[in-house]
Amino acid sequence: MDNFVQSFYNWYKATMRHPKYRWYLIGGTLLYLISPIDIAPEFIPIIGWIDDAAIATLLFAEISQLFLERINKRDENVENNAATPNNIDVAVIDVE
Repeated sequence: MDNFVQSFYNWYKATMRHPKYRWYLIGGTLLYLISPIDIAPEFIPIIGWIDDAAIATLLFAEISQLFLERINKRDENVENNAATPNNIDVAVIDVE
């Protein structure tokens, strides 16, 4: 069971990192959360909510990780642009 959970997590994380499939996975996850068809249906108290809570936590953790990576990348780009001079020093010679 532990291998199944770990392999599912690895697949979910890798798919979320792939820009082509990211929105399909987010939509599918949201559809799973609102769908009455689950691994453990909601009419079973507590147990029915655990799978939804785990999937929702996984979704929000991966989305927040993507946002943090994007913010860090943007900050690195800003630092690199600030380190690179935008002007060129040119020696001007007057010819009369």
